[in-house]
Amino acid sequence: MPNADEIFMREAIRQARMAAEADEVPVGAVIVFERKIIARAHNQIETLKDPTAHAEMIAITQATHYLDRKWLQECTLYVTIEPCSMCVGALVLARIKQVCFGAQEPKTGACGSVINIANHRSLNHRMDVTGGILADECSLLVKEFFQKKRRGGRVADCK
Repeated sequence: MPNADEIFMREAIRQARMAAEADEVPVGAVIVFERKIIARAHNQIETLKDPTAHAEMIAITQATHYLDRKWLQECTLYVTIEPCSMCVGALVLARIKQVCFGAQEPKTGACGSVINIANHRSLNHRMDVTGGILADECSLLVKEFFQKKRRGGRVADCK
């Protein structure tokens, strides 16, 4: 029987698959409040032609609108790939309680892989971080996406 972290990460993985189908890097995110998903998002950088349209950023906006407040201190973010510095910076500003991610991001990860903004002692907020939830599945999504891209064409056309 899957635990709650795996159940919520599976929804983030569904979002990541939606991103891949839209020819976006497959990153998906959900935000949970009181054991209920209140935000679902996937990368939309190419679709919106916006470098800030990461899954985490879109999910933060959805969650703050849902709760009608700027702080998410009782919420948990589930995201398929370790967030980058921009996203973790926004999570610090939103005062999110916890970040749970799937696969580490060795090039841009800001929850410990490259830099640890999530728990930087100079910042006014720190969050609990749990990595490695369904990591193999999350990592495989990204690897397959870029393998198909290297072969040419849209990922959605390579099924």
